[in-house]
Amino acid sequence: MNRSDSKYFNTALRMDEALITLLEQKDLEYITVKEVCETAGVNRSTFYLHYETIADLVNETLDTINQRFLSYFPQHEVEILEQKERENLVLVTREYLLPYLRFIQDNKNVYRAAFRNPGSMQANTRYKDLKQRILTPILERFDIPLPHHPYYIAYYVEGIMAIIKEWLRKDCADQVELIADIIETCVGIGTKGSKT
Repeated sequence: MNRSDSKYFNTALRMDEALITLLEQKDLEYITVKEVCETAGVNRSTFYLHYETIADLVNETLDTINQRFLSYFPQHEVEILEQKERENLVLVTREYLLPYLRFIQDNKNVYRAAFRNPGSMQANTRYKDLKQRILTPILERFDIPLPHHPYYIAYYVEGIMAIIKEWLRKDCADQVELIADIIETCVGIGTKGSKT
């Protein structure tokens, strides 16, 4: 990457971070290009050199967050699905839980913004991929009837998110390992009644 590409990338990154900062304070529909520019320390012409609309910035910011998120995981999530024995197959594994929690701890502002603005941060769209690629195949392996899948998925996703919200409320002061233990305990309690 040459110097001008690096400068372009750094400017875009500053605008991504500015948008996240603003989303912590207000809903997306009330954020203006002027505010993004002021927060990022760039002028309006620089904004329009990178994007046509705020929506374009939102999409790029979400892509940046996803790339950052994936960099925390040493292996691809498909390995979860390669487990052969049902008794070892769980919806939450420490191998994936710890990097996920470390990412949240290192990116608290992103998660605060996502919880404050779930529609703007396209949280449901982002979780759709997780549901289809990981949760649904695991539920199928447990022979959970298809009409019941939304309930199981809601239980796991919303339950874990409730713990994450409480952890964020405490500014992620508790150790990652403690939060992982709590989530694993709650998931374990929730799976006692499932078919094996």
